[in-house]
Amino acid sequence: MNFRIKLLHLLIPFSILFSCSENNSSQGDQFYNNNRFEEAIEAYSNVLVNNPKNVNALYNRGRSHEELGNLDEAENDLKSAYNLDPKNVQVLMGLSNLYQKKKSYEMALQYASYATEVAGAPAMAFLLKGRAYHLLGNTDKALLEYNTALKMDDEFGQAYYYRGMLKQATNKSRAACADFKLGIALNDQQAKEAAEKYCP
Repeated sequence: MNFRIKLLHLLIPFSILFSCSENNSSQGDQFYNNNRFEEAIEAYSNVLVNNPKNVNALYNRGRSHEELGNLDEAENDLKSAYNLDPKNVQVLMGLSNLYQKKKSYEMALQYASYATEVAGAPAMAFLLKGRAYHLLGNTDKALLEYNTALKMDDEFGQAYYYRGMLKQATNKSRAACADFKLGIALNDQQAKEAAEKYCP
């Protein structure tokens, strides 16, 4: 009986702690979705005080830092999340996207490749891999990855835009414009701007 009472005393604080962490994480998500990134960082940091191994909070705080241009802080958080969960596709894609922004294209390719190797990886993982190859100047492999992304999701407007840009860069203007047109039909703003520039 005494053991049960002691156990309840141990469980209650942890349940309260968990509840507070969940509330802060949810609040952080709301701030993030409203572009209030500094407040999002504070909310996710509060979660991490109590649960420093919370991969979602690390990932989301890293993305918030990225939105503010704090790329080194973003890298620290995303790498910490990766070390805790190296098969997390969102984290792997986040690192690939971040390294593209940092112009570390080999690293971008590395993490995109890791993402595509995870079972059930989304089309975005292949787009990021194609983008990394594209930025490294390997147009054949970039085209292959863009094609794979579109085979997985033929309503992926962003992939039509990037494939169109690749074709434009390799002097295939007619094919590029066809891709931009497909992107426009899917409401991709970048495809619309590219079509206005390259497709008279």
